Parts: sequence; structure tokens; C-alpha cells
Amino acid sequence: MKKIIVFFLCFTGINFAQNPVFTHVFTADPSPHVWPNDPDKLWVYTSHDEPGSNNHYGMTGYHAFSTTDLVNWTDHGRILHLENVNWAESHAWAMDAAYYRDKYYLVYCMKEAGIGLFRTGIAVSDVPQGPFNDLGYVKGVEFGQDPAIFIDDDGTPYLFWGHDRKCFAAELNADLMSIKPETYVELTSQLKYVFEGPWVHKRKGKYYLTYPGLTPRRWPEKMFYAVADNPLGPYEFKGTFIDDFEGQSGTNHGGTVTYKGKDIMFYHSAWLSGGLSETRNVMADYLQYDKNGDIIPIVPSKEGLGLAKRTKTTLHLEAENGFAAGGELYNVNVDTWIKGYSGKGYVTNFDNPYDHVYMLAQVAKKSKYRLKVRYASPEGDSNHDVLINSYKYNNFIFPQSKEFTVIDFGIVELKEGDNLVRIFKRNWKPSKGPFALDYIELEQVFESEN
Repeated sequence: MKKIIVFFLCFTGINFAQNPVFTHVFTADPSPHVWPNDPDKLWVYTSHDEPGSNNHYGMTGYHAFSTTDLVNWTDHGRILHLENVNWAESHAWAMDAAYYRDKYYLVYCMKEAGIGLFRTGIAVSDVPQGPFNDLGYVKGVEFGQDPAIFIDDDGTPYLFWGHDRKCFAAELNADLMSIKPETYVELTSQLKYVFEGPWVHKRKGKYYLTYPGLTPRRWPEKMFYAVADNPLGPYEFKGTFIDDFEGQSGTNHGGTVTYKGKDIMFYHSAWLSGGLSETRNVMADYLQYDKNGDIIPIVPSKEGLGLAKRTKTTLHLEAENGFAAGGELYNVNVDTWIKGYSGKGYVTNFDNPYDHVYMLAQVAKKSKYRLKVRYASPEGDSNHDVLINSYKYNNFIFPQSKEFTVIDFGIVELKEGDNLVRIFKRNWKPSKGPFALDYIELEQVFESEN
């Protein structure tokens, strides 16, 4: 009992810190990246834990986050879900992402329908924030849990995966849909204590393979690493770099990134949920090396990257993403003729009563947000209702605006879990000309800001 009391005293006021990184939603298995065509922006792709869950079976989708300062983040919402993958039945567990031949790829795992075997899936998008379209699963990868993709400096793609005390790797073919069988290797014997979740990064010509492991088969997981001269090994085991820490989850998983000249390790804990291992949160700390190139152990702290008293996240939900992002477009269309839109377009043709679009906002706990809507109504005022779950803003008038503009609805409250934000056509008063809905944003509001 004493240990539990100490834990909650230590993390009182946890919203006033940079760890956890995302405090509005339960996330795990972070995959951080800086894409070569946009070096000023950092992206983190994550799995999503269901609020109130006491198992990992309820994991069904993935999110994408971005930042330019490591303090203010954008949650781009759900980017791929079980219902978008026709070959899968459950277990949307760890994932990774890659920029390859001018496309963005999400490399993920789910269990195959009717078989229950983990497969490594591949999905593609033209933009880093998705949504991603499933292409199928990688051939030649048996039990493809916890995949990580590494693109070497010469453009060669490699796949790593691991499960239940085993780790494997292989070079991928150019279409990423199958491995080259002659390159397949099992790395298990080289990676002491390995359990799952491999990740590879390169530094000064050396390949670092980090992974969660058990010592021996004792939960919770610690983070270990090994080093090689080639991506497929052989690897030399080095040791632990994230040991046991207060409030950790039963699992750990993560990856590294170099952003604006600094190396950062993203991983997960259970701080946000108060220690519940099935509802996790992303953490970040600087990754440092000694003069021999060995990783200096990380000691998790609530200060994290230490750039501000806390991070702040805004949910940015593009109206045109529809079903792919957990929403719906009902009797409306996506168009692009009004310039200045974000994403791939905007939603328009709200011609009939109750024509609507809704967007999915996922949060960890009941909390307050500032709702903003970006729209255009070139020919006159437009009359619409805005519905958040069961709370309705009746007969709201969007004033005439020839260009896209943002209107602030003020503070709204979201419930724990899935929230549906719907904007639909009023049935009693015609609008003057077309109404174009670009996106909605929900900005985190802390108690001091109310």
C-alpha cells in the first residue's frame, strides 16, 4: 500500500509536465519520424488504447501526431482502423511508418480473419497525416507482430518484427509487399532477453537495434539494445537503457529520432491512467551517447524534454476524410474549387435537410476543449446545426465569407472515448449559395484557462 501512495503523490498535477507527451488520449508504441521533405516537422505515429479497457484486445486503430516545437502538438485523428482492413479481425498493435519513393507508408500488425495469426500489413498515403489505404499484408512474414521498417541511406528497405522472445529481419522487395527470402535472418540468439518490438536506427555508420525484453520472462519489460555494422547483423548485445521505473506499463515499446540536432527516444508508460498497463501514454526523453557510442541510460521524469511546463494538443479533423478517419459523409461531396483549403479538399453540397458530415474525436477522459470550425460561404450566410454527441447548437448561422475562415464556438465538453462532431443542414431555412466545410479543431483547455 505504501508504494501506491508514493506513486500518486509523485504524479499529482501531471498535466503540468512534458511527460506524458499526449495527455488527452491513450496512446502507445510510438514511431517518431522526420520526413526528408519537411525537416522542420516531427511526426509520431501511435497505436490507440481504449479508455476503461483491461486488455489489449480492444486496440483497433492508429493515430498520427505532429509538432514543430515539441510543445504544441496536433492530433490528426484516426489514420487507419480495423474496419478499413478487410483481411483482419482484431489486434491493431504496434506499427511503424516510412517515407519511400515519394509515398508515406504505415507498416502495422493485425490478426488475420479466420486464422488468428498476426500479419504485417502495409498501407499507403500521399500525405503524412493519412488516412492510409490498406494494400494487404507482407508475404513471407510469419507471425508478423510489432513490425518496424528501416530505409537505409542507399534506399534499401528492411523489415524487422518480433514476438514472444523472438526477433526476425529481412530485406523487403521494392514494392514492400514481400521479403527477399534469401535475406531472412533470425536475430533471437544475438539479442539477450528479447521479447518483441524491434526498432533500428543508424548513427555514425552503426546500426542500433532497440527492443523491449524480460529478464528472464519477468514483467514489466525493460528496454535493451544491440549494435551491428550491417542492418541484418550480426548484432552485439550492449545492455539496458531504460530500466524499471515508477508507473511504467507492463509493456514498453518505442523508437528514436533526430530532430533539430537532438536525439530523442519515444516510448510509453502508464502515467496518464495512474498505473493501468492497458491504458498507456507516450513519453519522450533525450537520447545521449558516451564517447564509445554506447547509449547512456534514460531515467524517465515528468519534465521529459524540459522545454515547457506542459505540452498542449489540438485535435485537427479534416472533414473530407470521412469513413477512413472514423466519420461519415452523408449526401454531401468533396470538392476543391474554392482555393485555400487544407488537406485534400473540403465538404460541400449541403443541399437537403439533414445532409451532414461527422468527424470522430477520441479522448482518454471527460474534458473540455475549444471548438473551432474552418469554413467558407461565398454567397451569403449559411444555416447549420452543430451536434457534439447529444448536445446540439441549434440553428447556427455561419456568416458569409468568400474565403476560408475560422469561427470559434467556445468551450465544449467531450466524453471519455469516442465523440462524434456532426455538422448538418437545417431543414427550415435555405442557405444562400454553397457552404464549404474544411475542418474542425478541438484545442485542449486546462483548468487555469477556463
